[in-house]
Amino acid sequence: MRSSLSYIFLALKGMAIGAADVVPGVSGGTIAFISGIYEELLNTIDKLDLKFFSLGRKEGWAKAWKEYNLSFLVTLGSGVLLSIFTLARGITYLMENEPIVLWSFFFGLVLASILYIAQQVNGWTPKGIIAMILAAALAYFITVAAPSTAPDNYGFLFISGFIAIIAMILPGISGSFILLLLGSYASVIGTVNMLSEAIVSGNVDLGLQAGGRLAVFAIGAVLGLKVFSKILTWMFNNYKNLTLAVLTGFMIGSLNKIWPWKESLSTYINSDGHEVPLTEKSILPGNFSGDPQVGTAITACIIGFLTIFLLEKLANRKKGEI
Repeated sequence: MRSSLSYIFLALKGMAIGAADVVPGVSGGTIAFISGIYEELLNTIDKLDLKFFSLGRKEGWAKAWKEYNLSFLVTLGSGVLLSIFTLARGITYLMENEPIVLWSFFFGLVLASILYIAQQVNGWTPKGIIAMILAAALAYFITVAAPSTAPDNYGFLFISGFIAIIAMILPGISGSFILLLLGSYASVIGTVNMLSEAIVSGNVDLGLQAGGRLAVFAIGAVLGLKVFSKILTWMFNNYKNLTLAVLTGFMIGSLNKIWPWKESLSTYINSDGHEVPLTEKSILPGNFSGDPQVGTAITACIIGFLTIFLLEKLANRKKGEI
């Protein structure tokens, strides 16, 4: 049974997941894993079905709510949504104005996460090592793939939600970056900002337009989450070590995307009308065009690295309450 304080920490974890999901290159699944709620999240999503309503009618809604662990899901989901709507603009600002600091922080965070997840493997085998290498190669290929331009319509928003949510819960693969590859990142993040503006300004028409677009994206995401959670749950139950090895490889391969120093190869216009990099190449700080901010980058990286140990400690402290 969770305490009130435990639910507060759960909401904060949700906010951390939401913040990570906004950034192309960082996976919310990574945050979920190292904060100790990943398998519970998968199991809760996997269990959700329409039997909830029949159970509620027969034995009471309170029992159905508890049986399906909805307090956990609603608290975590609320933190994710709150973070996305409140931090989307701030993180977009940092990506445009302080990219080295932001990417350095996340580089340290993911680096520590790799070590953490690798330690969860109960004995590395040749099969596990090969799986890790193949997963790392696949993730690296995704980071260097050229993003596409895609039609801005409801059908594609649905498909984008279905595909991106798979990556968002998979440690090492960034759902935001998948959206960027699909060509729908600017549209989705722009719609989130549009809805935020509509709420603040009280513009009902703008709110309905943005809400409708996000609803289509959300429906695709919910269906994708339900389908993929079953696969991941089965893999954890039957091939946990191999699954962890694959996740470790995904995260290793993703490091290329969040390397702080980049050379821009091409650009695109984002939802705010600003020109931002579309395809980039990782370079050494000495080859960076401009101030490499090496000292600041190292500090941000260390803070990101240490953040994982704080989350791990909090997760271990709360395990007895789950």
